[in-house]
Amino acid sequence: MEVLCIGTELLLGNIVNGNARWLAERLAALGLPHHRQEVVGDNRERLIGALRAAAGRCRVLITTGGLGPTPDDLTTEAVAAAFGAPLQEHSEVWADIQTKLSGRGRPIAASCRRQALLPRGATLLPNSTGTAPGLIWSPDPQALAFPLQPGFTVITFPGVPSEMRAMWSATAEPWLRAAGLAEGVFASRMLHFWGVGEASLAEQVSDLLALANPTVAPYAGAGEVKLRLTARAADAQAASALLDPLEAELRARTGRCCFGLDEDSLASVVLAVLRRRGDSLAVAESCTGGGLGAALAAVPGASDVFLGGVIAYANAVKRDLLGVPAELLERHGAVSDPVARAMAEGVRQRTGSTWALAITGVAGPGGGTAAKPVGLVHIALAGPPGCVSEPVQFGASRGRGWIQTLAIGEALNRLRLAL
Repeated sequence: MEVLCIGTELLLGNIVNGNARWLAERLAALGLPHHRQEVVGDNRERLIGALRAAAGRCRVLITTGGLGPTPDDLTTEAVAAAFGAPLQEHSEVWADIQTKLSGRGRPIAASCRRQALLPRGATLLPNSTGTAPGLIWSPDPQALAFPLQPGFTVITFPGVPSEMRAMWSATAEPWLRAAGLAEGVFASRMLHFWGVGEASLAEQVSDLLALANPTVAPYAGAGEVKLRLTARAADAQAASALLDPLEAELRARTGRCCFGLDEDSLASVVLAVLRRRGDSLAVAESCTGGGLGAALAAVPGASDVFLGGVIAYANAVKRDLLGVPAELLERHGAVSDPVARAMAEGVRQRTGSTWALAITGVAGPGGGTAAKPVGLVHIALAGPPGCVSEPVQFGASRGRGWIQTLAIGEALNRLRLAL
């Protein structure tokens, strides 16, 4: 199996190719391994070439993008041209398009009618949420001068993620299940770690990285390291059972460095623990400019635990809104442990929260000194046991956004460990 994503906007980097990732996950869940992903722009001849090349390599080709009413929507036309099939209009598709556009109060352009053209013999893939249908089609190899893989089938989807996903669930997934292409079922889990580097973590679990089934693969991010566990078995229950002892072993070896599973984030884990304890949290931020609060507020239901925060960039705001004494700012400077502690205590007192986090630092690229270089961040945690602040040096090589991201993660992890 292969996945072909179509759109010049993907090649230009205007949008992230989330469709390829989503399809890969869905195929793995069905036990359908795919061995190639390709991106091609909105160019008819290059698209025809990509289609013919894939037809000689794979049994099933899944495409996304290039379905619609505009001139650069070339997928259906290119599929027909690649395999020498005439296009024919499906009257029921055109009627459906007219109904949908009329119901939205939008004018019906003449170009919309081209969405009703499909290669002769193709099975319609209905689009319940949009106007551009897809297709499932097996070209006739006898009519071609070049070889196809036996039973080669192309399945097309629009590039709009919501439309593609609805069409996949309604028709494509049942077709793939019935086609008998599965080689077992895959199950995956993602373990999340903070406070350990990728190389160090890999050393701790080096023997497990050599396993064949289930497998363990490391991934590194901005301060966070992940281990993906994957197993293949005859059914989902059996595949999941293979992962249980492996997950337990990894957690035992890594201890408190492992903070979550699958969709967990440091913010969601911290909020869940606070909720169980009946505690609350407030934040005070300087160099992260609201990023810590945004990470917490991004978690659904955060409002019952996260009370709010103060973005205190200027010293005057630190003094007037958080109550940081002027003498501390003058004696130690804004980037210091005493000021970080005063920020945390100030926001805790003003909000009445159980816990408070404060961040102040030099995110760069300018503003650093020999004593306080770019990448130096002070993180304070205030709570029932008292208030502590410790500096951390993230370095300047990876830029301002990297420093801010690491500071946010480190602050949340310190609270997690304290809880």
